[in-house]
Amino acid sequence: MSDSSQLLVRRIKEGTVIDHIESGKALTVLRILNITGAEGNVITVALNVPSSKHAKKDIIKVEDRFLKKDETDKLALIAPTATINIISDYKIVEKRRIQLPDAIIGIFRCPNLKCVTNSDDYIRPSIDIIDKQNIVLKCRYCARVVGINELLS
Repeated sequence: MSDSSQLLVRRIKEGTVIDHIESGKALTVLRILNITGAEGNVITVALNVPSSKHAKKDIIKVEDRFLKKDETDKLALIAPTATINIISDYKIVEKRRIQLPDAIIGIFRCPNLKCVTNSDDYIRPSIDIIDKQNIVLKCRYCARVVGINELLS
């Protein structure tokens, strides 16, 4: 067996595998999902792994945590090609593709500093997806059209 065909990341018995993340975006995915490691779960992050579909990809494995569909759909803006595999007893029991939700609530702050969501009175930010095909986003409160890169910075 050649070195390139060996497993780079060990299998998990129970948990979630986020595969086919665009290279270099795994740490952003962890931030969006609010996975810090403080929860006590074993988390494996592999960056720039060779891929047959893409030149390189990132992979995240979170043991003993089963991500819900609404959690993983938040990733549609930053990891639209990712797949979610739910693992039980070392086998994939559910495989899902990420889908863009109608709104992303409480994840990204509006980049408009004058928006009410950035005031001292905490108001949960809500970004509406007004065009899923071309990815057009708009703050529900100040109506500012927002770019993906603005949300991530």
